Amino acid sequence: MYECRDCGREYPLTADAPWRCACGHALDFGAPQHPDGESEPPDPTALDRGRGLWAFSEFLPVERRVSLGEGWTPLVDAPAWDAQFKLEALFPTGSFKDRGAAVTLSLAEALGVERVIEDSSGNAGHAIATYAARAGIDAEIFVPADAKPPKRAAIERTGATVVGVDGSRQDVTEACLGRVAEGEAWYASHAWQPAFFVGTATCALEVAAQRGWSVPDVVVTPLGHGTLLLGAYRGFRALAAAGWTDDVPRLVGAQAAGAAPVVEAIHGESAAAGDNDAADGIQVREPARRDQVLAAIEDTDGEAVAVDAETTRQTLGRLRERGFDTEPTCAVAPAALKWLRTTGAVGENEDVCVVLTGTGLKA
Repeated sequence: MYECRDCGREYPLTADAPWRCACGHALDFGAPQHPDGESEPPDPTALDRGRGLWAFSEFLPVERRVSLGEGWTPLVDAPAWDAQFKLEALFPTGSFKDRGAAVTLSLAEALGVERVIEDSSGNAGHAIATYAARAGIDAEIFVPADAKPPKRAAIERTGATVVGVDGSRQDVTEACLGRVAEGEAWYASHAWQPAFFVGTATCALEVAAQRGWSVPDVVVTPLGHGTLLLGAYRGFRALAAAGWTDDVPRLVGAQAAGAAPVVEAIHGESAAAGDNDAADGIQVREPARRDQVLAAIEDTDGEAVAVDAETTRQTLGRLRERGFDTEPTCAVAPAALKWLRTTGAVGENEDVCVVLTGTGLKA
């Protein structure tokens, strides 16, 4: 069952269910799934990592049908930042979006979907197209006309139909929704599809398991639609509700200056101003789940920071010089951490995890 957490409407879990509520709000699965809170967490070394994300099947309302062995990306020390880095670039398609794609396409196959459609700046489209190919499901991906050639080429290699759209990132979404309205494909959106957020929640589950069921004080992620930050929030909350961990980290979203609606909502227009064309992966001015992202940040006493282009490029160079070959968008997260430490918003002794979300090979 899908439900709208804004107006309370419910929808059956079928292939022809709407992709958003009649009230316009995003949909989610009904009751969150997690152990009952009375069981002890398992020995992390006993988890069946061969099942990938479904090593945490107690937390996932979608059964494993489509997989490429995704999950269990390394969590490594990053002394230059006095933090740990979660290396999400080490996925089949080179980004954390594989988490959401694996669960979304598993659901699509279970529902008998024959064709999926998605709009993306690149990584989500590549992930959806790749997992659709794995499932034998046709895919149509809408991308910006000026999408980075390596990303577009990667999508095309899967056999998916790629549609380039002139204009802003929002223009790409609108063009895609026009196609969705024709009713010939299932909208496998990384911003709207509830299953995608079930997948990204597994990032939090892995971080906790890799740390022996302790959680960091602070987790920093790039923030566009909030696919990862909101997923992490739900994952950490589920762990706490299950009694496997004791706390939920403060969540920090790093946005691109000039495309930072969450920063603007929290700190005002001046804090979000500027330009950052380097961070192409988070050029989102109208997040689909803006209210949920803001609630997650508020609930965890978190923060949102806007990072400009020059700082992004400088941080990217610093990352690569230390062995972290990421795409430019990733660099906003460690850049935000540096600013937060400088201002004292994150203390010197606080335990921090930064998620590096995508590979430099597609940059």
